[in-house]
Amino acid sequence: MNIAIIGTGYVGLVTGVCFAEFGLHVTAVDKDEERIDRLAKGEVLIYEPQLGEMLHRNLEQGRIQFTTDTARAIRESLVVFIAVGTPSREDGSADLCYVEEVARTVARNLNGYKVIVTKSTVPVGTGRIIQKIISEENEGGPRGVFDIASNPEFLREGSAIEDFLRPNRVVIGADNPQAVAILQDLYRPLYLIDVPFVITTIETAELIKYASNSFLATKITFMNEMANLCDVLGVDIHAVAKAMGLDQRIGSKFLHPGPGFGGSCFPKDTWALVNIAREHGCRARVVETVIEVNEQQRLRMVQKIIGALGASSDPGSLEGITIGMLGLAFKPNTDDVRQSPSLAIISELQRLGARVQAYDPAAMEQARRVLPEVDYRTDAYSTAEGSDVLVLATEWNQFRNLNLEKVKGLMRRPILVDLRNAYEPERVRTLGFTYCGVGR
Repeated sequence: MNIAIIGTGYVGLVTGVCFAEFGLHVTAVDKDEERIDRLAKGEVLIYEPQLGEMLHRNLEQGRIQFTTDTARAIRESLVVFIAVGTPSREDGSADLCYVEEVARTVARNLNGYKVIVTKSTVPVGTGRIIQKIISEENEGGPRGVFDIASNPEFLREGSAIEDFLRPNRVVIGADNPQAVAILQDLYRPLYLIDVPFVITTIETAELIKYASNSFLATKITFMNEMANLCDVLGVDIHAVAKAMGLDQRIGSKFLHPGPGFGGSCFPKDTWALVNIAREHGCRARVVETVIEVNEQQRLRMVQKIIGALGASSDPGSLEGITIGMLGLAFKPNTDDVRQSPSLAIISELQRLGARVQAYDPAAMEQARRVLPEVDYRTDAYSTAEGSDVLVLATEWNQFRNLNLEKVKGLMRRPILVDLRNAYEPERVRTLGFTYCGVGR
């Protein structure tokens, strides 16, 4: 079966490579000629474990190709996945201009039955908009029967390959049983490992994605609020989280406090869900609060750093202070700095006059484009060198077991602010550090 993936960003590239791994013939499309040329040569443009090896293997075996010719890709494929960006507008709603552009291109190139599938995260009702655009644009042109479907992605950056090949579930929303059967056929290898399939309407599938991400963001935010309360009460959030997680109704995932959520999904999707609710006369009050608390959490982390230094929060109060920041990506195993708490924290510290030196195993290049005035270092130890406080902001494995005796000898003042609770407080304090965690 031939399929087309329109868009070679994070979702589109991972989806295309993994479908090729399933044995399908994939044509991945993008307008960016340089990007397509590099991908065709096997260059992976994002940091994602296993993706490079899988891309090379499927290029060599001829199961995936890259092109800028969207029209040809559509004509030669039975299934067309829309995986273009849906960035947030200023009001937080999703901008569908790229999705609508793809729909018009599909309409001009219908040459037989197609299943048009939204893989991008889109507001409820987008499938019907695509359906209307294609029907209207195709009127009087080459006739082609088509179906619309929604097949939302649930890929976690840093483990996206595993999430695609061994997902918790596959959601398919479509009106026509034929479209459902075709999409189920694409995912046939997953039946061998008993992956649950949720077959539903287009609108329900579109909402499932937003509901899932907003609920996970809510769990993170709730634990951050509990951690803030633990700081005041002198209670250990780890014990609280462990006891909560043992309740099967709650579960242990996403109960880890920290500087707040970031990335390309949770911030964008929570805002989009709030806007969807408002447009339909509802209020997603819990999600609105999640967004507000998440923004405040980043400033709370700045206050932790200031407090550990014994400084004030007045502008210029951190003049002459050097802060070492470990981690720039919003989470480990990715180079994505979009909405990263680390970058927001650094910006505020710089506003207060601090000099910031930082290191991340994968995200230095991306961070440099956003924060050029940071002193980017070569490793964790050079980041600690000469610093007044060392901040662990992203829990990369290589930051979890540093030689703290060496770190202490490199620093001007032995202060560790552990925003990911990667270290045991008493052990760190025994080594002579001032230690500050989250809810500990």
